[in-house]
Amino acid sequence: MIRESNSVDETIAIGKQFAEELEQGDIVCLYGDLGTGKTHFVKGIASFFRVSEVEVNSPTFTLINEYPGTVPIYHFDCYRLKNEQEALEIGAEEYLFGEGVSLIEWPERINSLLPNDVIKVELNHAGDSKRIIRILERQSS
Repeated sequence: MIRESNSVDETIAIGKQFAEELEQGDIVCLYGDLGTGKTHFVKGIASFFRVSEVEVNSPTFTLINEYPGTVPIYHFDCYRLKNEQEALEIGAEEYLFGEGVSLIEWPERINSLLPNDVIKVELNHAGDSKRIIRILERQSS
C-alpha cells in the first residue's frame, strides 16, 4: 500500500490507521532518511494503542523507549548504534520477542537480530512537506 502525506498531522493519521492491523508481537521496521517522518508515524501508531502523542519522542540517545498502552509499544532508534552487540547489551531481543509491538527506526543496523517475519515501512521525501509512505506486506527482513 502506498500513501501520500502532505503534513505531520497526515503522517500521524496514516500511522494510526496502519496500527489497526497490528497485533502483539509484531515488528515494524521503518526505513527512510533523516527527517522523513518516521517518529511522527510512530506517534500515530502509539496513539492508536492509547499512548499520548506527547509522550512519544525519538529514542536517539536512549535507543529504546517503552510506552505502556493497551499493548506495550517498544520504540527503537538504532541510528547511533556502532554495532549489533550494543543492541544485545541493552536487551533488544527481550523487546523484539516480548508482548508488545516493536517499532524500529534504522533497522538495517540490527538486521541479523531481526526475525524473518517483519513488516516493512518505507518513508521518503517527495517535496518540502510531502512524504510517500510505502507499507509493504509482511516479509522476510
